[in-house]
Amino acid sequence: MSELAEPKRARGRPRKTEDERDDGNRRQALISAAAQLFHRKGYDATSTREIAALVGMQPGSPFYHFGNKQDLLLAVMVEGMKQASQRQETARAGLADDLLPREQLRALIRNQFDVLLGPDSDFIPVMLYEWRSLSAEQRQTITQIKDDYEAAWTPVLQALHASGQLQAPVQLARLMIFGALNWAVQWYQPPAPKAKQKSSPRASLDDLTDAALALFLRDLT
Repeated sequence: MSELAEPKRARGRPRKTEDERDDGNRRQALISAAAQLFHRKGYDATSTREIAALVGMQPGSPFYHFGNKQDLLLAVMVEGMKQASQRQETARAGLADDLLPREQLRALIRNQFDVLLGPDSDFIPVMLYEWRSLSAEQRQTITQIKDDYEAAWTPVLQALHASGQLQAPVQLARLMIFGALNWAVQWYQPPAPKAKQKSSPRASLDDLTDAALALFLRDLT
């Protein structure tokens, strides 16, 4: 009686399981969930178990994607800066080539407020609140990304300084402008629906942008 032949093995890499095929989406879901919880509760008060539960994963699942909770915090901040950079590039791409520097700065400030306070704005506040929870090496990573993001503002500020509209030294002005804008995450409240507005409605992001320009620049007209 002849022996049964062994089944042929498929060439190439083994076929991935459904979970393995979904790794990228599951990792992204964990980053988004962590951003929400870190923003609402704080990094120290949030457990990886809570993050996993928010996206319907087992308690140990985050450690398949991240070495520890601190690595997940870094991923949240990197994702936040990635999204902010993409949105800033989109905003800049929509500007006319001959737009005045003042209006260029208006567009940058308005975009920054949208990054900080608009929809899906959990990521950057986490970076501002939880900076000290990173290791020194991780802080260097975020600093480089942040410096690249802020560098886009320098030519605009230089043009405004040359025109006399910006009187402070450019690099110092850039640091102070970002400090002032970023602090809005601590106090800003969006406008209430019209039906619920009181006699003094809250400021919109456009109102904040106008106020920031008036604060930072001289009006030469």
